[in-house]
Amino acid sequence: MFTPSRLTFARKRRSMTVTKLATVTGVSRETLSAYENGRSLPQAPMLAALARALNVPAAFLAAEEIAPLDETAVSFRSLSKRSATQRNAALAAGRLGVDFMKWVDERFTLPQPDVPTLPDHSPEIAADIVRARWGLGNQPVSRIIHLLEYHGVRVLCLPTECETIDAFSVEVDSIPHVFLSNSKTPERIRFDAAHELGHLVLHSEHREPGSDKTDEEAANAFAAAFLMPGPSILAEGLHNADAELIVRAKRIWNVSAMALARRLNELDLLTEWRYRDACVQLARQGFRKSEPDGMEIREGSRLLPKVLAALRSERIPLSTIATDLAISVDELRSYFVGLAPTLLRGGGTDLSTPTRPALHLIKTDSRTATTRRA
Repeated sequence: MFTPSRLTFARKRRSMTVTKLATVTGVSRETLSAYENGRSLPQAPMLAALARALNVPAAFLAAEEIAPLDETAVSFRSLSKRSATQRNAALAAGRLGVDFMKWVDERFTLPQPDVPTLPDHSPEIAADIVRARWGLGNQPVSRIIHLLEYHGVRVLCLPTECETIDAFSVEVDSIPHVFLSNSKTPERIRFDAAHELGHLVLHSEHREPGSDKTDEEAANAFAAAFLMPGPSILAEGLHNADAELIVRAKRIWNVSAMALARRLNELDLLTEWRYRDACVQLARQGFRKSEPDGMEIREGSRLLPKVLAALRSERIPLSTIATDLAISVDELRSYFVGLAPTLLRGGGTDLSTPTRPALHLIKTDSRTATTRRA
């Protein structure tokens, strides 16, 4: 058995052109094109060689038809700065991540999507509405990944080789998914998560979300307002704050110093001159490229560890999931590595996340035991 679309998909997932795959395998471009177009079928030894070159199980190339995510439905950031090869790899990775979460959805009762769609509102007003609907008031959002998961957003990692994309979001079958890079500082990951929430709230009804620069600006404005609500900022007395005060205050909202400076300027708490001066001082201290004295631990998922623990209790290994999806265990791990649950420095009560929902294993087969509560 051989599925031509799977060969194309695997090649794009590995960021390979036909020419590169031909070089790696020693197979001519014409022969590979014939395989991908279904004009010729590789024999078993060739199929195994292609699978090795693409780092996929041979079963992957023989499974049912597959296609990457639709690019017009994905909120890629700075599209002009990303090559087609990078975008294709991320779209393919996104499809596999979505398929993994679909596998989970079929076996567990997960939170249902509860993300308002507010395309006709300004980013600031939309952020206020979402905060009100989610019962956040003006409290800092202590754990945004937990918050998104509670409201039905499936949050996954971007595999390392796709991290040049930064982050993206997509809705598939009315279920929102957010993919985040783990290569950034914890503060910037939090902002990315809020940025993608902004796309889901403001642009999910657009034909091509994120393709317009104004959409990116709107998502950034939403993220700033969501993480740093105006009343909360005003209550801290940051009018004309200098760089030193900004560095101290950023810990209240767990955002980057640059993001807080920008927010103060947006709220007219810093004049243009004071804002530029603060940015210069922060850049000299290294805050433009990193986050000195920032959050010690990245946020993690609350949902995925509960899923994995429930599967372990039923003696269902990752290899079973990987086999069901016709992918490798390493590929599967790449979507949740780094999302283990963690505590933020300082501890305390998480005011941004309601009581965590129960998780149920709802489907059984020859590899599962009884239905249970995680």
